[in-house]
Amino acid sequence: MKLCVVGTGYVGLVSCACFADLGNEVIGVDVDREKIEKLKRGVLPIYEPGLKELVDRNLGKRLSFTTDLGQGVQDSDFIFIAVGTPQGPTGEADLTYVKQVAAGIGRHLNGPKIVVDKSTVPVGMGDLVASIIEEQGSGKHPVNVVSNPEFLREGSAVHDFMNPDRILIGTDHGTAAEKVRELYAPLEANTMITDLRSAEMIKYASNAFLATKITFINEIANLCERVNADVAKVAHGMGLDTRISPAFLAAGAGYGGSCFPKDVSALIQIADKEDYDFRLLKAVVAVNEFQKRSVVTRIKEVLGPLEGKQIALLGLAYKSNTDDMREAVALEVSRLLLDGGARVRAYDPAAMDNARRLLPEVKLAENAYAAAEGAHCLVVLTEWNEFKEMDLGRVKAGMRTPIIVDGRNIFDPNKVKALGFTYRGVGRR
Repeated sequence: MKLCVVGTGYVGLVSCACFADLGNEVIGVDVDREKIEKLKRGVLPIYEPGLKELVDRNLGKRLSFTTDLGQGVQDSDFIFIAVGTPQGPTGEADLTYVKQVAAGIGRHLNGPKIVVDKSTVPVGMGDLVASIIEEQGSGKHPVNVVSNPEFLREGSAVHDFMNPDRILIGTDHGTAAEKVRELYAPLEANTMITDLRSAEMIKYASNAFLATKITFINEIANLCERVNADVAKVAHGMGLDTRISPAFLAAGAGYGGSCFPKDVSALIQIADKEDYDFRLLKAVVAVNEFQKRSVVTRIKEVLGPLEGKQIALLGLAYKSNTDDMREAVALEVSRLLLDGGARVRAYDPAAMDNARRLLPEVKLAENAYAAAEGAHCLVVLTEWNEFKEMDLGRVKAGMRTPIIVDGRNIFDPNKVKALGFTYRGVGRR
């Protein structure tokens, strides 16, 4: 198969590398010339476990990169749209890039094509993409538009692509659906074929439900603190129920990242446009914002006034195994700490380059121990395994006051307290 993937972010680049590794000829297209030149040399713009190995194995053989959309379109049978749909000023999905790509595809058509939308887009966008392509291409060549949402988790995206829970294909053209199914045939995954609009809604509904599940356990955690229960035990007990499952029941400092915040907001906007008040999701957004701020509340409760205090932050990425800081809890916590007069030193195993750009007022340390040196309080914001395995005795010896606020509940409260720390988790006894 000959594929063109437009957009080389997390979704696009992982799709390029994985499809190439499955034996397809893949052209990755992006307007960022500097990024493309680096990709041609095997230099990746993102941190994602396993991705570098796939790119190196296929680059120059089945995988190539270009800024020339025309070349990508004309040399391919399938064109995947994998550009960003960032959150707009009022919460809606910004579809500028999707529309631009659709117009470019239409202008460069040289024969029948299947256009596969991997970008997360509002219901009805597939129809709009089809109309834009037809308008720009003057209807000279038949084009079928397919919705094929991605369900990749940053930090395990390569594994998720190669071992999917399901492949979702949405289109009103049966022949196109079967051809896209053939692309994924080597994965032997459960495939669901549905209409275009239902596929678009499934993507939003899935992410919104997971965000809701996280928010629910965070609310339970906040209540556990008030009734002297342990949310870790509560979540475990809930998760044993097969109707609930333990996934996404880890209480903490709130969710962030490139998907959940913007997709929840976009679904609220879709509902608003249809004159439906999606009250549940509005509450999810409000609770998540509260949960981020509550980290600083916990710090104040155990430390007192922030003025002049040295705070160590461990973890800046929104989750482990990624360098992505979009909507990360660390952004809000850092701002509130600095506004309160605290001095902040931070460390993250992968996100330091992004942190230099996004958190210029925060001092960055070379490792976790250096971040904790001289700190009045150590705050965990990302659940990196590296932090779980730290020598806490060494950490304590370097701190001014042995206080840990564990925003991801990575430590055993009893063990930490036995070492002489004052410990505050989220919903822990």
